[in-house]
Amino acid sequence: MQSYLHQQIMSVLSQLGGTPPDFDLEFQQPANPDHGDLACNVAMQLARHFKKSPRQIAEDIKNGLESLPLDPTKISSVEIAGPGFLNFRIASTYLFDALQDIIDQGETFGRTGLGKGKRALVEFVSANPTGPLTVGHGRNAVLGDTIARLLDWTGYDVEREYYFNDAGRQMRVLGESVKARYLAELDPELGTKWIGDEGERIEVPLPFPEDGYLGDYIADIARELIASGEQIDVEDTDRFKRAAEEKIFAEIEATLSRMAIKMDSYFNERSLYDSGQIWKIIDLFREKDLAYDKDGAVWLKTTAFGKEADTVLVKSTGEPTYRLPDIGYHIEKLERGYDRVVDVFGADHIATFPDVVEGVRALGYDADRIEVVIYQFVTLVRSGQPVKMSTRKATYVTLDELMDEVGEDVTRFFFLMRSPNTHLEFDLDLAKEASDTNPVFYLQYAHARIQSILRKATETGLPERGEVSLAMLVHEAEIALIKTLLGLPEQIARAAELNEPHRLANFLREVAVAFTQFYGNCRIIGEDDSLARSRMELAKATALVLRNGLTVLGISAPDRM
Repeated sequence: MQSYLHQQIMSVLSQLGGTPPDFDLEFQQPANPDHGDLACNVAMQLARHFKKSPRQIAEDIKNGLESLPLDPTKISSVEIAGPGFLNFRIASTYLFDALQDIIDQGETFGRTGLGKGKRALVEFVSANPTGPLTVGHGRNAVLGDTIARLLDWTGYDVEREYYFNDAGRQMRVLGESVKARYLAELDPELGTKWIGDEGERIEVPLPFPEDGYLGDYIADIARELIASGEQIDVEDTDRFKRAAEEKIFAEIEATLSRMAIKMDSYFNERSLYDSGQIWKIIDLFREKDLAYDKDGAVWLKTTAFGKEADTVLVKSTGEPTYRLPDIGYHIEKLERGYDRVVDVFGADHIATFPDVVEGVRALGYDADRIEVVIYQFVTLVRSGQPVKMSTRKATYVTLDELMDEVGEDVTRFFFLMRSPNTHLEFDLDLAKEASDTNPVFYLQYAHARIQSILRKATETGLPERGEVSLAMLVHEAEIALIKTLLGLPEQIARAAELNEPHRLANFLREVAVAFTQFYGNCRIIGEDDSLARSRMELAKATALVLRNGLTVLGISAPDRM
């Protein structure tokens, strides 16, 4: 319905003189049913543009809509309220037809073709293979995968990509860490040393890099190498690095698989160096007078993009900063022809990603196709206190440990139920609670409860087939539930457009609340067969919406709990 009204209002606005660039028409569902089914504040938005009072603009739009005219089988009335709100009432015949559409469409209800014929690439996780995925990586993974699911449901051809770097200092230190553990396993007499701050000191074998990796997984990799019987040249640190990379990547893939996340491709940063693209980019910046040498380093003129200072592209050591390969990577992505290129980054990227986007734009590429989702970090809380330490003796909690404790569904939902740009406190006590206060339990229980009601109705002798008249659903709780259910396609489309999965999570709670109010006021079992079957159809439609919405979020919809 919002799409229909959007089209009609924009048609009227074009007749009235058009709208400003980037104008965004939005609808809201009024909290008070007396104010209609959908409200629009377009008149207030355009008061300055049209240089009229919002009330007069609302009158002009209303008159224009009536002269189209609006389809009376969809919209029964248009009213002006307050300073210039446009309130719309949906025709009851439309509601009943739309409810039947939900039932007929089944598992496809909620899908749209808004992105049909377009391609999207979502890059997420992108952790270098130096250790297990942590809770912080978990929020990244779930956000990225759910954004990909949303885009798929809106018609895009979607690919998921993992970007990593298996070269450089981090990976060298990883190899040295495994090598130290390997040597210690072979010869326990090599000795040990203590590293770390006072109170958090850890004993490690000699020789061990000062900033080496401390998790138990490093010793596990070393033991597996020994158990394999492979003859290894202990001077070949690269062999230890490769062993670690293979093992850690296998564990990363297994962790992602637990949450039904599968990457379509992996992109190695090293390929940008092997192809020479990195150095070509510097040459292109120089040609555009956007790069220069100073103090032995290569600088990018980010002041030309509005920044207060220029930025180092290549350090005086000859090592590029992360911006340079990232510019090359995004150019490579755009050259592959994607219409939307979505990056999911932690808050530590907030100051640096604009340099990458503007650098890509400066080289003549359509940087508007790049969309960056910045998410805030996660704090695990138990009994009101932050959880700091892992059982694997490292200063993080792994994603697997979290899923072991609260389950995959809960993990996914808790990462999704808040806006990405807000800090997330992951309450472990709440996550394990099997009650209505647990938001994912509330949704899954609503679905299971509907299935239980339908089973019981059949068991009590209510025929599954017979006359169904959806027009009998006239109770205000029934009408309210139907109106809520119809919002699924719009909610999925909007969440996909804005890369905000939490919108869908919040909507599903509204569905569950509306169903609870319906079931509390409208019996199914005990009514005459015709009304009971009509209400059963409404219950089935509710289960469909819950199941489809949870599917988009990557969460199961159990029939029994």
